[in-house]
Order: sequence, then C-alpha cells, then structure tokens
Amino acid sequence: MNVLASLLALGLLIVIHEAGHFLAARLQGIRVNGFSVGFGPALLKTERNGITYALRLLPLGGFVSFPDDDDNDQSIPLDDPDLLRNRPIPQRVLVISAGVLANLLLAWLVLVGHTAAAGVPGDPSPGVMVMTVQDGAPAAQAGLRPGDRILSIDAQSLGSGDAAVRAAVDPIRRSPGQRLELEVQRGEGVRTLRLTPADQQGTGRIGAQLQVAMNGGSRPVRSPFEAISAGSAQFAGLFSRTVSGYASLLTDFGTTAQQVSGPVKIVEMGAQLSSQGGSGLALFLALISINLGVLNALPLPLLDGGQLVFLLLEGLRGRPLPERFQLAVMQSSLLLVLGLSVLLIVRDTSQLAVVRQLMGQ
Repeated sequence: MNVLASLLALGLLIVIHEAGHFLAARLQGIRVNGFSVGFGPALLKTERNGITYALRLLPLGGFVSFPDDDDNDQSIPLDDPDLLRNRPIPQRVLVISAGVLANLLLAWLVLVGHTAAAGVPGDPSPGVMVMTVQDGAPAAQAGLRPGDRILSIDAQSLGSGDAAVRAAVDPIRRSPGQRLELEVQRGEGVRTLRLTPADQQGTGRIGAQLQVAMNGGSRPVRSPFEAISAGSAQFAGLFSRTVSGYASLLTDFGTTAQQVSGPVKIVEMGAQLSSQGGSGLALFLALISINLGVLNALPLPLLDGGQLVFLLLEGLRGRPLPERFQLAVMQSSLLLVLGLSVLLIVRDTSQLAVVRQLMGQ
C-alpha cells in the first residue's frame, strides 16, 4: 500500500504540472490539441472538444501538445492568432512557466493544509531524524531504520535543529572508510550502532536522508494566518535546500551526482515516508513537487527552463531561432533524458533488497 500511495502521489504531481501548462493556455484562448500523462504508445485515450487526453506506456513524465507541433495538420492556418507561436512572448512565457508554478503552489498548499490539520510542530528535539535509508548502503548495513533518531556520533552530542543536521553530516563526510559509533534512539530505547561511511571520491556517504528531529507533540493552530505562516516557513526551508542541492551539481558535480535518484528510488523513498503515516506522505508530496518544479526550471533543453531560454533569445534577436536548430536540440535532449532515465532505473532497481536477494547477494 505504501508503494501504491507513492506511485499515486507521483502521478498526481505529473498531472498537476501538465495541468498548469494546459490551463494557462486554455485560459488565454490558445489552441491545445493534446494532454498526455507518460510517453510512448497510448494505453487509454479519449477525445473531447478537439483535445486528445491520453495515458501512455512510459510513466516518466507527461506533456501538453499544441497544433504548432504538428507539421502535417493543414486545417489551421499558420497565421492563426490562437496558435501558441503567434502569441506575444509574455503569454508564451506564462504557458511555459505555469507547470513549475503549479508544482510550487501545490507544495505550498500541501504544507499549509497539513499544518492546519496536524497543528504546529513543537520545538526541535535533540539529534537528527532518519527519513529514508537506501537498501544495501552503509546506513542499512549498520541497522539504521527510517524513524530512528541519531543523538550523537563518536560520543559528540549533535544538539538540535539545523545545527544538529550539520553536526551529523560533517563527521560523516570527513570519515570515508572510518568506523563511526552512533547513539540512536528507536522508540523508547537507545542503542549503539557502528557504521563505516562509503568512500565516494574522498567524501563519506552513508545512504540515508537526515532531517531536523521535531518534538512529536504539536498544538492546534490558533488561526488560519498561523497555519499559513508555519506552512510557508516549511515551504521556504524545503525550497532553499532543494535549490542548494541543484546548485551543488555545478559546484561539486562529482560528489553530488552520486546522490541523483531515478524513478525507482523515488518510489522507494515515497514508500518509506508513507509508512510513517499522513505526515510522511505529505512531506514526500511537497518535497517531490518542489523538486519537480525546480528541476523543470533549469535552463536545459527539453525542460521548461530551456524553452524559456529559447524565448529569451527570440526576444533579443527579434525573431525565433531556426526551427531546424530547435528541433535538433530537442531531439538530442530527449534521447539523453530517456537514456539517463533508463540508467537510473537499472541502477536503482539493482540496489533494491528484493532484487539482491533474488540474485543471491
């Protein structure tokens, strides 16, 4: 059930992202001829008001299609003012950026709604919370589990709050291949675990996601404004850490690239968080929605950010970039993204515990 909840959450995020593009176009009277979840052959398809809605074979994203993309469609004049390419640049910018805005808005609404329903979290508890653990990683081999709270490393208390996360991450990064002794609280008991961070290009990694440990208690919100304020603060923190993570791909690619996860690993993380109840599922939904928004905003071909770069260059040149150039960039980028997705799926699947058991490892 946890895996199913994770899959449904990912599907919802894709639908919300594409719905942002779709609604931004339709509300401006721009022609749309397709709304698809997934890529490849259509498994389910229906047509309403000239728009084809489809669920496709490969669940790696989705797309909204426009008549502009179909060179064989001669039913619409090329100078039709309702074609996307014939609209002013600000209107096209809104259509392209609406998917990112929809994902960020969803994450904000989820966090505010969860705060309104569950209450305002108490003060940070000592230590750091283990949110997810990768199968076969040093953290899993040492016996760490999602929900554990690490209180100290090598007899050094971690403190609480954001400082505790830094106090936990720093010695791990500095100690590749060296054994560390962790004091861990699990339920009502405290135990000692020993793990050895893996050496990834001179940096220690344990294969676990750590987060500020919050006091299990919470109090009801006093007003809608408090729910908005507390939820917005959580959103700002997640957004800031997500942007920093993507920025580190530029500043420390060799180390950060090892942490990039594919669809399989994301589903596994969602299942782990879902097992912690509604709060875990809400955090997963908000976190992945923010990641999807930030990822699509990157100025890379095939992503929304890359399309915005094309529009920026068009505005500077006073005319669109050559269609053959845009098509070549898009096709090569599609092959790159699909190839990377396949590699990540193979890598992440091979790391799942059930697969290693079947292989006798």
